[in-house]
Amino acid sequence: MINLSKKARFLKQELTPLLLRISPDAVPQWGKMNPQQMVEHMIESIAMAYGNPPYELVTPAEKLEKMQDFLKSEADFKPNTANSLLPENPRPTKLTSYREAVLALQDELNNFFTAFDNEKKKYVLNPFFGELDYGLSIQLLYKHSCHHLRQFGLELA
Repeated sequence: MINLSKKARFLKQELTPLLLRISPDAVPQWGKMNPQQMVEHMIESIAMAYGNPPYELVTPAEKLEKMQDFLKSEADFKPNTANSLLPENPRPTKLTSYREAVLALQDELNNFFTAFDNEKKKYVLNPFFGELDYGLSIQLLYKHSCHHLRQFGLELA
C-alpha cells in the first residue's frame, strides 16, 4: 500500500536537506551524472510529473500495465536504469552551483504540489508509466528521489 502522506511529506520537507548533504564533487556509486547534473535531471522529472512540458508516451501500450504494477510496488529502480529520453552522456549543467540547483528543485516540488492542489483530479501523461494521478505521481517522484539518493550513498530507513 502506498503511504502517500509520508511520501508527500518526504518530498516537501526532507528531500532538499538530504540533497544538501551530498558534496557537489561526490562520485556516484553508478552512472555518469555528477551531483548537480543529477539534481537538474530530477528538476526536469518533477516538472514532467505535473505536465510541464507535456510528453508523449514512449512505452508500448501492452507494457503499460506491467509498468504501473512496478510503480505501485515498493520495488526500487535498479542502479543504471535506462532512460531513453536522456542522452548517453549527461548534459552540461545549466545552473551556477549545486546549492542553486537543489533550491531550484525545491521550487519545482512546490510547483508540483500547487498544480495538484489547484486541480484535484489532474492526470498527467508520463512517457514511461502512462496516465498518472496525484498518488502515482508521488510514488514515482519518491522512487526516483530514493534511487538518486542511493546513487550518492544516502540510504533511507
